[in-house]
Amino acid sequence: MSSFEHCKRLVVKVGTSTLTHSSGHLNLRRVDELVKVLSDLKNSGIEIVLVSSGAVGVGVGELGLRERPNTLGGKQAAAAVGQCALMYMYDKEFAEYGHVTAQVLLTRDGVEDDTRRQNIINTLECLLGYNALPIINENDTVSTEEIEFGDNDTLSAMVAVLVKADGLVLLTDIDGLHTADPRRDPDAARIDRVTVIDDHLLSLAGGAGSTRGTGGMLTKLHAAQIAMNANIPTIVMDGSHPARLYDVMEGKPCGTLFEKE
Repeated sequence: MSSFEHCKRLVVKVGTSTLTHSSGHLNLRRVDELVKVLSDLKNSGIEIVLVSSGAVGVGVGELGLRERPNTLGGKQAAAAVGQCALMYMYDKEFAEYGHVTAQVLLTRDGVEDDTRRQNIINTLECLLGYNALPIINENDTVSTEEIEFGDNDTLSAMVAVLVKADGLVLLTDIDGLHTADPRRDPDAARIDRVTVIDDHLLSLAGGAGSTRGTGGMLTKLHAAQIAMNANIPTIVMDGSHPARLYDVMEGKPCGTLFEKE
């Protein structure tokens, strides 16, 4: 995989299942490793944009709830609590490595409106120009069905297009796309490279991979398609060992690579 070896601007999306324990509370060891690796990549001269899920999941843990709320108001309340905890953690962790973070919360209507989309682009470009590290999430506290992205996989792909990224990495709880669900089928084989996303490929994707998040492999395929249409190579890989991002940047095989021929 050589698509990422000369990457100068990278969008990394991290899912709720990667950031948290099954209890909903933050997996501090993994978060610390992720922040350390991203900080090191940034030190090497790569511009980093982080798209982070986890607000609702962390909010559930912070509030001591037994499960994710099933009402819109409940989810938005959990997101409001969880987003504070997430950004406090990110700001503190990145500051230890000398990096300034910036919170950017987006909704679909903001990206789809021409004027507001350009304002978002201008803001992100200014932040990167100031050497800040934008941390982006959907604005779950105000999102409704009409204006939500629905998942941060889609959001991360749209962000990658907005900032004209050289690459997109989706960190999740499974090591790429397989011929079957590897959790259920021990004979499932990983597909290392995809150049066309067709109906057969989409049929290999199931539902949400975790009770703590909203995405699944299907949303990652849709995200990869958005990025591929903009000639942005995308990797879906296991996020349990963030140091493998070094392998990605060195062109070593990791997860599933989506790129046009």
